[in-house]
Amino acid sequence: MALSVPKAPGVSQMLKEGARMYSGLEEAVYRNITACKEFAQTMRSAYGPNGMNKMIINHIEKQFVTSDAGTIMRELDVEHPAAKLMVMASQIQDAEVGDGTNFVVIFAGALLEKAEELLRLGITTAEISEGYERALDKALEILPKLVCHEIKDYRDVKQVKECMKSALMSKQYGQEDFLTDLVAKACVSILPDKGTFNVDNIRVCKILGSGLSKSEVVHGMVFKRFVEGDVTFAEKTKVAIFSCPIDIIQTETKGTVLIKSADELMNFSSGEENLLESQIKAIAETGAKVVVSGGKVGDMALHFLNKYGLMAVRLNSKFDLRRLARAVNGTVLPRITTPSQEELGYCDKVCIEELGDTTVVAFRNDGKDSRIATIVIRGATDNFLDDIERAIDDGVNNFKCLSRDGRYVPGAGAVEIELATQIAAYADTLPGLEQYAVRKFAAALEVFPKALSENTGVNGTDVVNQLYLAHTDAKGKNIGYNIEAEKAETIDVTTSKVYDLFQSKYWGMKYAVGAATTVLKVDQIIMAKRAGGPKPRQNAGSDDES
Repeated sequence: MALSVPKAPGVSQMLKEGARMYSGLEEAVYRNITACKEFAQTMRSAYGPNGMNKMIINHIEKQFVTSDAGTIMRELDVEHPAAKLMVMASQIQDAEVGDGTNFVVIFAGALLEKAEELLRLGITTAEISEGYERALDKALEILPKLVCHEIKDYRDVKQVKECMKSALMSKQYGQEDFLTDLVAKACVSILPDKGTFNVDNIRVCKILGSGLSKSEVVHGMVFKRFVEGDVTFAEKTKVAIFSCPIDIIQTETKGTVLIKSADELMNFSSGEENLLESQIKAIAETGAKVVVSGGKVGDMALHFLNKYGLMAVRLNSKFDLRRLARAVNGTVLPRITTPSQEELGYCDKVCIEELGDTTVVAFRNDGKDSRIATIVIRGATDNFLDDIERAIDDGVNNFKCLSRDGRYVPGAGAVEIELATQIAAYADTLPGLEQYAVRKFAAALEVFPKALSENTGVNGTDVVNQLYLAHTDAKGKNIGYNIEAEKAETIDVTTSKVYDLFQSKYWGMKYAVGAATTVLKVDQIIMAKRAGGPKPRQNAGSDDES
């Protein structure tokens, strides 16, 4: 008979064998803070225009070389539960604003680092959390007063370029002017008169070869495909779009045809051919010169398409079909029927183009009613093209936000130091223990100009001291760090036009404080053992049967 060993009393006796539990300051809180600090420090070196790239090889051996925090976190597959909270906060920031993911992680990490110092002084986690929340309320109250620039006309490409530049500079330093021009032209060209701007209407087509300077904006859509038939060009044409294959129609149910002679076989085949020809002829008679299919184009159908001079394009993705329908203002039809004039789309030019050794089909709509724009980017490697695409994605999301709220705050660390100055002064007016947490909140904001300068190779403490000195004057609230200087130097960001989106800072601080206070409020970590592998076999009899 096996000896039964009783479990220790407490939570562990309720859980499976192998479950782990940590509680108290040392085991739970400090452990969480250490994990979050290390994660934030990893992200810090990727912050700003001179941020370093990370090389990540994910679980399917795909390689990424990028400084984009959103991509790094998505591919890292973080396991630690506290660090996961920071990742979740940055993902919400990505969904809300589309930029500023690194801001959330770095700020949450800095808040937790400062909280650790307060915990060692004997201040409780509840008091620190309350202090951080009070400081956040004050920061969000001050932030609208620091707005230094606002866009009134979203259709003015020049104004849009000025404000979008700093967002693209943080991803592709040195290429920002060219990329800003591309993104601004693409976004403004499809901005609807009524309704909201849809990010999905800006497409990116990556083609290897040549250099970034050969990239261009196409009003319409570009697909890396070849046409199915002989016709490769159509101008000022109507477009018929089908989600089904263009081939002899299969019956809905299986049927058996009994054929007794060769004549019957010939008549049966010619009947199918005549039906298919009549369908394609009817499409041609509507005035359509381009047929787009969501499935295969059969050999017989291809013969008739060539006979009637129709251009055939096959798209494998149903999402591409829907986007193309939106671009040409047509309707996707589920069966091969004769489309009505309302269901047909219109395109100025559909043609085959060769870029490098890649053949593409371009649907160009140069009129004012263009609904989708494609940015065709060129480059030497797939990793480079992916990184450019991520930079363009940030630029497009910035445009989405400025079309909702065109306010901008000073960049280059200016807004953080001004907030730190005012929040530190606010902390002196508080009577309770929260004042220590509020003061640490102000100190945590210093992490941004420090990260910008350290990634550039300049002493961060010198830069922060100079910025504080400049911000003691009421007129110096727009003074930020000059990233192009060889040593610690400040600059008025309104002259260099380095602006940060108001929405990005507003939501970024909210989510960072939310993540940091959630981590601080955790006093126990209970990790239940995962059920893995087959369960041990149970004996049918009792223990004393032998």
